[in-house]
Amino acid sequence: MNSEQKKSFEDVHVVTREVEKEQPVIQKLRDSLGQVIIGQKYMIERLFVGLLCNHHILIEGVPGLAKTLAITTFARALGVQFQRIQFTPDLLPADLVGTLMYNPKTGEFNPKKGPLFAHIVLADEINRAPAKVQSALLEAMQERQITLGDTSYPLGALFMVLATQNPIEQGGTYPLPEAQMDRFMLKLKITYPDKGEELNILRRMAKTQADTTIQPVISPEDVFRLRRLVDRIYIDPKIEEYIVTLIDATRHPDRYGLDLSHYIRYGASPRATIYLTLAAKAFALLQGRGYTSPQDVKSIGMDVLRHRVIITYEAEADEKSSEDLLKTLFDTIEVP
Repeated sequence: MNSEQKKSFEDVHVVTREVEKEQPVIQKLRDSLGQVIIGQKYMIERLFVGLLCNHHILIEGVPGLAKTLAITTFARALGVQFQRIQFTPDLLPADLVGTLMYNPKTGEFNPKKGPLFAHIVLADEINRAPAKVQSALLEAMQERQITLGDTSYPLGALFMVLATQNPIEQGGTYPLPEAQMDRFMLKLKITYPDKGEELNILRRMAKTQADTTIQPVISPEDVFRLRRLVDRIYIDPKIEEYIVTLIDATRHPDRYGLDLSHYIRYGASPRATIYLTLAAKAFALLQGRGYTSPQDVKSIGMDVLRHRVIITYEAEADEKSSEDLLKTLFDTIEVP
């Protein structure tokens, strides 16, 4: 072992010890959410990943799966400013960002800030609003600022959009623009609870006034400290190469012996490479480790990539989804 390898080895142990010290903070948040949300471990864990990575999440599922309740409870447990926006076909951009109000006394226009000026924003049923509203949301998501008139107002360091949508085949919905889809770090697909979980849901929630109140359990300072720790999680160069290979395989599957080119219209962008690396590091932290493993990449990879691989009409005709193609890639690409 040379000196550089020895230093990296020692650094991993230092970071791992710090990760272990932070586990009670993470567990406190898990326990708090568990007081209201039954099951949905997958969704809650991914909400943690988005929070630690400082990026946005899109959650897709049929109505009634506690998507909205989970996000609301998540924001309450963090004790941050929270806004819920119900997206509808008649929503206007000003309903999100705000507007300039004329003051006849001063003869000036003063900003009236909209609900996007918050820490955590729930964009409920985001795919029910038309393109003009989606474009208004895009600046806030990407630039983390909102422009009213000639002035741009920065959003806080905790700004995070957690959007929900019904499956796209349901009536009365609009497909989200691909540019906006790419701004969501993760796209989650939520399924029904199992019988045991649903029985517990019945016993806890089948009341005229179910108790869903919780108190804040961690502070913004805790979140910022955990984010700095994510940046220090070790990732081996071989795993970095594995991530780049996976992304390249979505663009040029023939290079890896996969006959999928006729199914893929567009592969994942370089943003996917960054997000997959960052998400894998956050996922490792949540597992209590100071280093990233290939399994971390595979565990979180589908959520990072499912909305970034655009399939062809031929794939749709053959009933192949982006998830089917990605599963083939993950099963085929050699793991370091």
